[in-house]
Parts: sequence; structure tokens; C-alpha cells
Amino acid sequence: MFNGIGDQILKSTFGTTSYISFMAVGMMAFTALFTTMFSGMSVVWDRRLGFLNKVLSTPVSRAVIILSKVFSAALRAMFQAAIILLIAVPLGFVAGAAFTPLSILGVFAFLFLICVGLSSLFIAVNIRSSRIETPMAVMNLLNLPLTFASSAFFPIDRMPGWLQTVANVNPLSYTINGMRQLLINDTIDYSALAMQYAYVGIFAAVLATIGIVLSWRYLNK
Repeated sequence: MFNGIGDQILKSTFGTTSYISFMAVGMMAFTALFTTMFSGMSVVWDRRLGFLNKVLSTPVSRAVIILSKVFSAALRAMFQAAIILLIAVPLGFVAGAAFTPLSILGVFAFLFLICVGLSSLFIAVNIRSSRIETPMAVMNLLNLPLTFASSAFFPIDRMPGWLQTVANVNPLSYTINGMRQLLINDTIDYSALAMQYAYVGIFAAVLATIGIVLSWRYLNK
């Protein structure tokens, strides 16, 4: 009578019979968040060590300086997220029926967009700072709220109403839900997937633009 009831509960709650699979996708986004946070700290270190002054004395555009840091952080985060996924496989990660090799490209597209957005955010916040305490304070203020007010470890529809409101505007939630569709779900809702790409893409474009504009105004010797 109760045979397989555990798998049924997991399936109805998490969309998969393997919580390792559900959590692994959230950990990929969590890793990306932490990696991009240090892009803001690198601006402060470059300023304190004098490297930023040398770069600013060249004819290189300030926008290029910011975008190079953004893309560098994005590539590092994507590499680390790939390691998380590889580690999850021997631990019991189970791909969904809708998974194809092309799904990996879609996952990295999500990771690239969210990393560009988050890296631009942390650089924009710390672009005028010369104190190392500032980016550390910002990191501690944002990292856990962004992570736990998302679908990283628990489905949004099982959260309290007030937390659902926060999670439903958190770009990490859209990234994670999109990656789960591609990696662990048995079916893909392409309209929802397109909306998730659009939301994360707009987030990345807006924050990157803000970072560039602030670099023109505030990035100086």
C-alpha cells in the first residue's frame, strides 16, 4: 500500500524523485552568486594596490574595464558551477526525461546571464569604495537573503505567502527554475522557459548598463 510513497511525495513536491538533483541545481546558482560577489571586491583591491590607476592611465574605455571584470567573474562562476554539476552526478544526480545534450548549453546561458547581472550589481555598489570593509559588508548583507529567498533549496509554492512574493521577483529564482526545467524536469514548458530567459536577460542588461554608466561617472584615479 505504501510502496513508493516516498518517491511520490518527492515528485509532487520537488518535481523529481531525487532531492540531490533538486538541490544541485540550486547549488550551481548559489556558487555563481558567491563567485560574482568578489568582482566588487576586486575593484577595491585594484584601487588600493594602484593597479586601477595604471589601467585608467591607458586609452582603454572605462566601460571595457568594467565589462572585463564582469565577464571574468561570469566565466569563473560558470566553470565552478560545472564542477558542482559533475560532483553531483556520482552523488545521485538524475537528469529528467526532457534532458538533451543541448540542455547543457541552455543551462550555461542562464548562468552567464545571471552572473553578468550579479557581477555588474556588486561592481556598481562598490565602484566608489576604497575600503575593503565595504564589499564585505555588502556581500554579507545580500548573499543569504538572495539565496534563501529563492527556489534554491525549496519550491516557491510551498513557502509562506510573504516569502513567495520576494522569491517571485528574485532573479535567482528564475535562473534556478529555468535550469531545473532543462536538467531535471520530465517536461519543458517553453513559454515559461522563454519568460525566465527574458527576465534574467533583462536583469543582466539593466545592471550591466548601470555599471557602465557609473564607470563613466565615478571610475577615476
